Amino acid sequence: MNFLFAWRYFKSKKSTNAINIIAWISMIAIMVSTAALIIVLSVFNGFEGLVQSLYGDFYADLKIVPATGKYITVDDSLINRIKSASGVRQLSFVAEEKAVLVNGNYQTIAFLKGVDKNYNNVNKLNHYITYGKYELGTAEAPAIVAGSGIANAVGIDPQSPLSDLVIYLPNRKAKNFTSLDAMHSFQVKPAGIFSVQQEFDDKYAFTNLGFMQYMLDLNANQYTAIEISAVNNDEIKDVQKSLQNVVDKNFIVQTRFEQNQSLFTVMQIEKWVIYGILSLILLVAAFNMIGALTMLVLEKEKDIAVLKAMGASENRIKNIFLGEGFLLAGFGGILGMLVAFIICYAQVKYKLIKLEGGTFIIDYYPVEMLAKDFLLVAVTVLIVATIASIIPAKKAAAQFYSLKS
Repeated sequence: MNFLFAWRYFKSKKSTNAINIIAWISMIAIMVSTAALIIVLSVFNGFEGLVQSLYGDFYADLKIVPATGKYITVDDSLINRIKSASGVRQLSFVAEEKAVLVNGNYQTIAFLKGVDKNYNNVNKLNHYITYGKYELGTAEAPAIVAGSGIANAVGIDPQSPLSDLVIYLPNRKAKNFTSLDAMHSFQVKPAGIFSVQQEFDDKYAFTNLGFMQYMLDLNANQYTAIEISAVNNDEIKDVQKSLQNVVDKNFIVQTRFEQNQSLFTVMQIEKWVIYGILSLILLVAAFNMIGALTMLVLEKEKDIAVLKAMGASENRIKNIFLGEGFLLAGFGGILGMLVAFIICYAQVKYKLIKLEGGTFIIDYYPVEMLAKDFLLVAVTVLIVATIASIIPAKKAAAQFYSLKS
């Protein structure tokens, strides 16, 4: 019954045209705010998915690192337990350390990562070689694959015999870092250049595991980490738990998210900050609805008096105008979701809006629509409608109830 009255008030023509105008303005404002919320959240989802795909190609699904210290010692028993853990597909051993790369007068600092021959099964680095080839050499004749930023910094050219590098790595056995034996050096041949994204391109270079173990004075069973690919990415958490159960407390099993927690945390914070700002805009837009409802209450003063004479309670009168507010917000919210869906679908299908500059990996705004975002926005609109409607409805009902008693 309450909704029936609200629906009649909603669709009926008001005696004062200003009420119609304000009602339409409030509904349009909610529609625009709702559409903006969904579109922005979908764009953030698109960028997040793009970044995760890039990180997914560069970082392994799971990584086993030491709980303390820098290096881990692995025996055959542990390797067999890891391989037999549920959900594990492939594993690769790596040794990583900061190094100084020198080419004549040019030098730069890089994270030099020594990897084994199975590394391509847990990482897609070889798909991103832009110049030269993916070749890491041997312990006796090492080769290096560097990021494009590092290559530019030291002038690497895999096809030039004059661009060989000298690599300096810390001597773990040195007693004094300022002494002459504080660093090990070795000449390596550049084999290729990769380009994934700037963060990686300016930071990493790769060589073979045997060479890194030799330079760092590591034993054959000593590494900095074990990188693992999972059978099913949707079950990463289960695989992580399975691995943590088979390794002892001296090891930590990290997911891809935990390996880059700061980045993904910042992305999530940015997304929810934008959501909060746009929700405030939606709340401001709802003030128009308060005005429309207040004017409607004044116009329907006689109707309220008749309802009171027929025995309508204060709560029923309040609920009628609450329903009117929900109708205004509901129609605005549904139209906003429809507009957002059409815009996002057009962007996904036709790439209408382009990114400026042309230096990014794609030239258009990525968009990914998620059902949970539509549900979140619907709940937000419902909350805002309740806040905006309850104030004039409650005051009006109490006022008319006291006047007509």
